[in-house]
Amino acid sequence: MTAVNDKTGRVIWKSAGQHLTHRLDNGWLAVSGDFLRAYYTRPEIHPVEESCAVEHALFERLMADPFAPVSAGELAKIADPDAAENYTVVLRFRDHLVAKGSIEAGYASLFTPGAPLVPPVFISQMAHLIMGNILLGETDAMVARAAELFFREQTATTSNERMMLADAEVVETRARQTALLALSDPRRTEVDLEILNAEGAGDYWARADRFDLALDFRFAEPGQDAFARLVERWIRHFLDMRVRVQPLQSVKEQRWSWHVGLDAEATRILNALYEGEYLPEQGQGSIVALFRMEFLDFDRVIDRMRRKPAFLGLAVDAHDRIRMKPQNLLINLPLNPLLQ
Repeated sequence: MTAVNDKTGRVIWKSAGQHLTHRLDNGWLAVSGDFLRAYYTRPEIHPVEESCAVEHALFERLMADPFAPVSAGELAKIADPDAAENYTVVLRFRDHLVAKGSIEAGYASLFTPGAPLVPPVFISQMAHLIMGNILLGETDAMVARAAELFFREQTATTSNERMMLADAEVVETRARQTALLALSDPRRTEVDLEILNAEGAGDYWARADRFDLALDFRFAEPGQDAFARLVERWIRHFLDMRVRVQPLQSVKEQRWSWHVGLDAEATRILNALYEGEYLPEQGQGSIVALFRMEFLDFDRVIDRMRRKPAFLGLAVDAHDRIRMKPQNLLINLPLNPLLQ
């Protein structure tokens, strides 16, 4: 059993919560008591002064024993129905993780039939934590910044033939601040974010949890290549499967047998293109990055995809947002079900 934040490498994001868990023998992360306590202390769960005695007692019991069984009857006694529902959601999530035995196994199985419904924020938090585990000891700041796409929504802007990605939450916060400044200085109308480049890459580590560096995501730039390497590592971590991923400018000249949209918009667009459907140019999203994936362990895929590539797409929606779904890399690959 190895502590996640031991001397073997750098922990990139403190906000990921790697200090709350530890690695199991297979390299995945344990569902630890401290990890569960972090969910019990979330604002929607933590009791307030006005909470009933039953809710206070339940909270204290779970903090003392995060794995304590809780009956439906006990939850029904909580005076605030919203609080009771919140506890139901969190405890269902807890029980799912405990049953699966690790954070990674719990994450992957959330997208299978019969899995419990959990808030999207929980899924993003798990992806954040898992990516931190995958990148433990990483020294390339470009890789770390590209990894933010796996768990942080991005805003895309195009100017001077550059595709720039910036954290959507940071952009919104800066925009509000800029709007306030513009009240006294009308010249302050633009939201400026520093762009990660080779010269300033060393600054990333000290500010990683601020998510305030923009990424150049043009074809043939380091951002897309770093993202491609991350896709390879994500699949290897979960599926113990080797793939090679390369950025592409288009798939027009490629033999196209399988594709995976890395977000809902890319899935819609790629499905339509594959079926030969017309896509209107106005009011729609667009593909911002394409990738070719080769299966090096080709015996792991279905027969008709052996020695054939799959194509991946990442898209920006009509509101200039990228909302990646890394789980699509686990559930939409052409894997042979007999070898899972």
